[in-house]
Amino acid sequence: MPKSSPTTELFSHVPNHRAAAPIRVGIGGWNFAPWRNNFYPAGLVQRRELEFASRQLRAIEINGTYYGAQKPATYAKWAAETPEGFVFSLKAPRYITEGKRLADTARGIEGFVFGGLEAFGDRLGPVLWQLPTSRAFDADDLAAFLDLLPQELAGRPMRHVLEVRHSSFLDERYVALAREHRIPTVFTDSRQYPSLADLTGDFAYARLMRSESHIDSGYAADDLDAWAMRAHAWAQGDDPAELPHVTAPVAKKTPRDVYIYFISSAKERNPAAAMALQRRVDASA
Repeated sequence: MPKSSPTTELFSHVPNHRAAAPIRVGIGGWNFAPWRNNFYPAGLVQRRELEFASRQLRAIEINGTYYGAQKPATYAKWAAETPEGFVFSLKAPRYITEGKRLADTARGIEGFVFGGLEAFGDRLGPVLWQLPTSRAFDADDLAAFLDLLPQELAGRPMRHVLEVRHSSFLDERYVALAREHRIPTVFTDSRQYPSLADLTGDFAYARLMRSESHIDSGYAADDLDAWAMRAHAWAQGDDPAELPHVTAPVAKKTPRDVYIYFISSAKERNPAAAMALQRRVDASA
C-alpha cells in the first residue's frame, strides 16, 4: 500500500502495544458490520480489520471456532496479521461440549487441539470450553473431561478456561473440583447466565455482557472505573469480594494474568468499551 494512503496513516498512530501486559482487554471477533465507520475507520478494507483491531486491543476471543475448527493455514494467517504480544482466546467447538457425555470427548479434543492450533505460535492464549445451558453439574463426568485437556502443545504450556451456564454449578463441590484441576472459571457478567467469581485457576477470565447502546463507551464511566479496579485486584493476586461467589473469597495469592472480553449485548459499543477499560488499566498500572 502506498505510504500516502489514509489507511497507512491510521495504522501509524495506534497506541504502543505492551508485549508483557498482565491485563488484556478485548472483544469477541473482529468481523461485524456495525463496527465499520465506527470502530474501523472509513475506507479500511475488510481484509485489514484484524490487523487494525489487534493494534487497538491486546486480545480477541475467536467465536468462529465454536462452530467448527479452522485449517492450520487460517490460524497462521491470523497470527501473522497481529503484533508481538497480542493473543487470541479460542472458543472450543460446540460439537465437543454439547455431546451426551463430556468423558467421551477425547477424540474431539485431540482433533481440535492437535489439528492445527500450534500454527498460532505465541499468539495462542486460553482455550475457552463453554458448556451449554442444558448441561448440569456432574462431578464425575466433568472430572473425566478435565483430565482429557492437553497441558502442552508444541512445547508450550496450554491454558484452558471453563464457562458454565447451568445454575447447578453454583455449588462448592464444583469450585473444589475446578481448583483441584487448576482450571479457571469464566466470570460471566450477565443477567442471563449464572455468575461466579470464585478463582479456580492460575489466571482470571471475565466476559462482560452489559454494554448499552446509548452510552458511547458501552459502559458508564463509574462502571469502567470499577472494572479497572477489579482487573488490578485480580492481577495482583486479590479476589474482589463484591463479586458473587459460591465460596468465600480466597486469600491473596501470587499475581496472575487477566483476560477481560466485552461480549454480545450492545455489540456495536464493545470495542469502545474495551479500549476505554484498557486505558484505565494502563493509566493506573
